[in-house]
Amino acid sequence: MPPSAAAAIEPRAPQIPVFALYGEQWPESEPEFVHIELIETRARFYDWEIDLHAHRGLFQVLFVLGGSVDAVVADERLTVEAPLALMIPQGVPHGFRFSAETHGYVLTIAEALLFKAGGDARTPLLRELLLMPRAVSLTSLLQHTERIESLLAQIMTEAAWPMPGHTLMLDWLVHCVLMLLARQHAESQVLARGQARDTESFVRFRTLVEEHYASARGVAFYAERLHITESRLTRLCERLAGKSASALIHERILMEARRRLLYIAAPVSKIAFELGFEDPAYFCRFFKKCTGMTPSEFRARAPGESA
Repeated sequence: MPPSAAAAIEPRAPQIPVFALYGEQWPESEPEFVHIELIETRARFYDWEIDLHAHRGLFQVLFVLGGSVDAVVADERLTVEAPLALMIPQGVPHGFRFSAETHGYVLTIAEALLFKAGGDARTPLLRELLLMPRAVSLTSLLQHTERIESLLAQIMTEAAWPMPGHTLMLDWLVHCVLMLLARQHAESQVLARGQARDTESFVRFRTLVEEHYASARGVAFYAERLHITESRLTRLCERLAGKSASALIHERILMEARRRLLYIAAPVSKIAFELGFEDPAYFCRFFKKCTGMTPSEFRARAPGESA
């Protein structure tokens, strides 16, 4: 059937080309096949754009060490900045548009090498990394990134100048790189879960402050209800809000004190008691420390309000 007729019959299913390496064909990949090249070697030849394609029996890792990439991986479109690694299992369609002079490595590995009986990919750490497309940031653990770059350079050297034990050496080096990536991914997952928990704790803290600011000013009260230590609550607030937990509590009390002084015609002593201060003099000292004026001075300076 002519190509035009096939296209007319199935207009929604364009054929995605399958390559060994992009633009190259051969019948079958060698079971021990490992190939590495610089991103710029092939991308520059294609004007920094690699069209949508797939690989049969080959796992590919794109190490982007400089520049940025607009990528299509499976059905997902994403823009990523260096440094990171893009993991692409065999058969997954992918294509890239690189920013000019993007640099890094493309590591291509026969899946038979990764999943051979007893191989390292049978361990949970590597299996999770290899079985689906994913982007692994290389920014969080600099020491891992430096080791990965060093190992990739060694793979380049070994691939260019085969010596006795060449296949075994490549196997070791490739698995070292993948294990470091697996560690990076696992640690980033732990960090992400920790950040999510911290954000949840911070939101709960702010909710508790709204509920109890008039009766509880101590950090210990809130830390106990959040089931965390006072020091952890303070560090969490400083990281997410740029202020200590006690500063956020005092800020909420002060906001309510100002509102009541402006809009409620009640003695300062009554407002102090309503805000949880047993001694109005202490409330006055607190207010002056925060604003530079006493509550009465604040009222007197407010336009249209009586002292």
